[in-house]
Amino acid sequence: MPPASTGASTILLDAAAPSSAAAVASPAVPDRLTPGGPGYRRMSFALFAAGIATFALLYSTQALLPAVSASFGATAGQASWTVSAATGALALCVLPLSALSERFGRRQMMTASLAVAVVIGLLIPFAPSLGWLIALRAVQGAALAGLPASAMAYLAEEVRPKALVAAIGLFVAGNSIGGMSGRILAGWVAQLWGWRVALGAIGLLAVACAVVFHFLIPRARHFSPATLNPKALAKTVTGHLSNPLLRRLYAIGALFMTVFGAVYTVIGYRLVEEPFGLPQGIVGSIFLVYLVGTVSSAAAGKLVARLGRRGALYLAVSTTAAGLLLSLADQLAAVLAGLVLITAGFFAGHAVASSSVSRTATSGRAQASALYQSAYYLGSSAGGTLGAVAFHTGGWAGTVTLGVLAVLGVLSITLYGTRAARTERLRAGAVATVHN
Repeated sequence: MPPASTGASTILLDAAAPSSAAAVASPAVPDRLTPGGPGYRRMSFALFAAGIATFALLYSTQALLPAVSASFGATAGQASWTVSAATGALALCVLPLSALSERFGRRQMMTASLAVAVVIGLLIPFAPSLGWLIALRAVQGAALAGLPASAMAYLAEEVRPKALVAAIGLFVAGNSIGGMSGRILAGWVAQLWGWRVALGAIGLLAVACAVVFHFLIPRARHFSPATLNPKALAKTVTGHLSNPLLRRLYAIGALFMTVFGAVYTVIGYRLVEEPFGLPQGIVGSIFLVYLVGTVSSAAAGKLVARLGRRGALYLAVSTTAAGLLLSLADQLAAVLAGLVLITAGFFAGHAVASSSVSRTATSGRAQASALYQSAYYLGSSAGGTLGAVAFHTGGWAGTVTLGVLAVLGVLSITLYGTRAARTERLRAGAVATVHN
């Protein structure tokens, strides 16, 4: 891991930094996976399937919250805990499970996490009360914690540096497909047979994805097991948290996910109420908007190549903010257009930030990714709960206000990085002039 004072390479999203950092983090040895090479397609399909299962399970109740509220006589804030408990438990468990992946392997950890989460997913439809449902969802979120950070570390170790952003973009695209398909499936099945059957259908979808992942994921060729050492783990985590670049990336991930968690936790309540009054199946179909996220995350590599990392973040921020403001209109077309912009901006920003974490950490990559995932899912948990509270007190405008504040936070962090990078370049130029 580079020290905090290494100059421009540690400034947030300096366009010149990633390539050199990646070269240190992942030397381009001949047998690393690369697009068109052997194993890359299998790896892509396997992690795409894992991404589908992860988001389909993690957010399985989100599109069903109005039905869950009606079934248990719960408020939006109470029902939102069926989402927030899962994401919060994932955030708390991702770091210790990533440490286990350093000892037992990324592939093994991803396989075990997915298997346990799938089994719990098949039990969740039988929850007898809202309390039991929240508790089972928390256990499921904890089980899923072993997958995201391990996947990022696996990609950083097995994929050539120049293909890393694209590879992570595909994994994030799988997340968007999972989030979309799970919610659409849940919405229509719930309209026909109820929310419990809908959750069972999502569990079966995750079973199919887990089988695909198990048979396709390539064996890790660049993983070196490490002994479990709590003191060393604490030192690694402290080192990552002392790196200003990583801290800013963690904050960006948390703030982007606060927006996304708030919007998609509450949108179902808004659309079933007047002036829209949409049925559950149609509300679930709104999540087709996730296809936009699939495109924007997969295209993150090209976006960074054209605009630089900070430029890509500025575009993601402005797109998300425009979507939030547009969604305030009471016309369904405007709300849908707003969701398109919010989704595109979020997934692009997340792909850029998460790939920057993987390329910045030169040691303890699993812990670096785990810290990002912790921040990211804490943002989701906070966004879901605070968004529901804001909706209860101020309607949709309250939820949008929360989202705008989070977006302004991302903008402030990125502007700080831009200013710091400019100052560092001027300082470096002055030193070079003196030496010449």
